Formats: sequence, C-alpha cells, structure tokens
Amino acid sequence: MVFSGRCNLYTAAITGTGAYLPTRIMTNNELESVVDTTDEWIVSRTGIKERRLAAPNEATSDLAYHAAMKALESAGLAGADIDAIIVATVTPDMLFPSTACLLQSRLKATKAVAFDLSAACTGFVYGLELARHAIYAGTWRHVLVVGGETLSRIVDWQDRNTCVLFGDGAGAAVVSRGEDGTHLGTPLMRARILGVHLGSDGSQGDVLTMPAGGSRTPATVESVLARQHFVHMNGQEVYKFAVRIVGEAAGDLLAKLGLGFGDIDYFIPHQANLRIIEGFTKRLKLAPEKVLINVEKYGNISSGSIPIALHEFAPTFKTGQKIMLIGFGGGLTWGACLLEW
Repeated sequence: MVFSGRCNLYTAAITGTGAYLPTRIMTNNELESVVDTTDEWIVSRTGIKERRLAAPNEATSDLAYHAAMKALESAGLAGADIDAIIVATVTPDMLFPSTACLLQSRLKATKAVAFDLSAACTGFVYGLELARHAIYAGTWRHVLVVGGETLSRIVDWQDRNTCVLFGDGAGAAVVSRGEDGTHLGTPLMRARILGVHLGSDGSQGDVLTMPAGGSRTPATVESVLARQHFVHMNGQEVYKFAVRIVGEAAGDLLAKLGLGFGDIDYFIPHQANLRIIEGFTKRLKLAPEKVLINVEKYGNISSGSIPIALHEFAPTFKTGQKIMLIGFGGGLTWGACLLEW
C-alpha cells in the first residue's frame, strides 16, 4: 500500500449495508426426512429453526451481488465509485478467478482492486480491518466488504451433527473515508469504526476444516468416496474455543480503547449456534437483550452471518450507540470490531 502521510486526518465509517438471503427455506421438519434428526433435537442443541439454501443456479458471487447492490444503494454510490472489493468467503465460485473479480465485473466497478479473503467465520471483520487501514493511509476512499457463503454445497447431508447448522446468504458493507470528521462523497456517516482487534491460532486448525480439494489432498475418486470434500468439525472443541475467545477478543479491544463491557449498547456475534452465544453471554455477564441474535432464522452462514445481522438490526440503532461485532471460526480465527453509530 502507498502511505499518504495524512492518516491522522481520515476516519473510516460504514456508510451503507445490504444483505441477501436465498428464497429457499429448509425447515427442521424437512431435515427430518434427509437425516436422522428431529426438530426438537436441532432446536435444543443449536437454537436453529430454519436456514436458507441457494438455488441450483446460484453461486456465492450471485448472493454477493445482490447484497452488494443493496449496500451501494444504501450508501448512495455506484459500482464505478468503489476503489476496492474484498469478498470474505470459504465457498468461492471457483478457486480462481476470485469471487471478488466476478463481482467486480457485474457491478461495473472498473477502477476497483478486487480480491478474496479466507478467514472463515471471522472473514467479514478481517475485511473491515483491511478496509479501515487502507482508508487511514489514504489509499482508498470507498471499499466494498462482502461476506458471502453457499455452505449448503460443502456440508455432508449424511452428518446430522453438521448439516443442521449451516445456511447460505451474503451481507455487505460500504466502508468510506472521512476527513476532519466530515464524510466525503456519500451521505452522513452511519457507523464510524473505532477500532478492531484480530487474532488467529493455526495450531488448532484441525478442529474445523474441509480436508480435501486443495494442493495437500487434490480431488480424487478416493477423496470423494471418503467424504473429504465436506465440512468436518469437532463441535466440542469449537464450543470451548468460541465461548472463551469472545471475551478475550472483546476485552482486548475495549482495553485498547479505554472502554468496558458496560459501555457497549449492543453486541452482534457470529451466529454460530444459540448454545455458543448463550455460553459467552453468561460467562461475560452480558444483559441478554444486548446480544442480537437471528441464528434461528438463518443458521450459521460463516462470513455472511455478521454483515447480514448488522444490516437486519441497523434500523434499530440510535446516534451515539456503540455496537460491537465479534467473529470467531475456522483457522482458528477471531476478531472484534467496535462501531459508533
């Protein structure tokens, strides 16, 4: 990146949001005919009642496009105004070209740098941090950050422990530059980014993985028959990690900013499952009404869950309120982002 030397004059803010959910709804009752499970079993262990599935002709770039168009409209921008497109996903249309480049073409964002980012369920928060620093440096003015997934294509529909968890969808946000506290080129700031904290621990990568399909284990008849091209998860280890890391990530960010948990008006966590969310809510002694949840409607959409929830709950936020986004997922990765409305 080119550093302009003027970062102290710039602020970064989310100025538009959008989301897209496929029209196909799969309920728990429908899952009962697919795998050995029941609605009661799923709800009691995950809190999920239904999830969305992409149509056969829909890929991640299609979901991302619809979410991005809504975000651009919300920000009062067109594709030609965007300087960079970052797509966070673990289910790209293909290994290359990137989903971001496919999206760039459809948006007619001809001047935009475009690339994908792989940080699993934390991907959207990682993307916000990249956008924030590039804006601080004066490199870009408007960045489109998208989190989108078609997880229904990589779940094992014979594994009741994982197939009940995941859904498809995409969320997007436009991150724009301000100077001397004044927003440039788009409507009034919606949510200023106050700070971000990121982390990762590759030593625990094996607890959540798709083993085959890369250079380590290329696709073969044997790998397909061994069902290695689906999500594999150690649910107990993921639960322990998530409940612990949310408090650490949020606490580290708040300490940097000189704030405490009581200063936060709302928390938007990655919508992994209700047990995890309730686990860290209790552990951190958070007021349940401050923790925003929509996992019952959409399931776990990995990188899409936070931006979708942000778009859904944004109309309820008031000026001056502080909103914390918290991601955690495969890698292992984690991240927290604090917004001021």
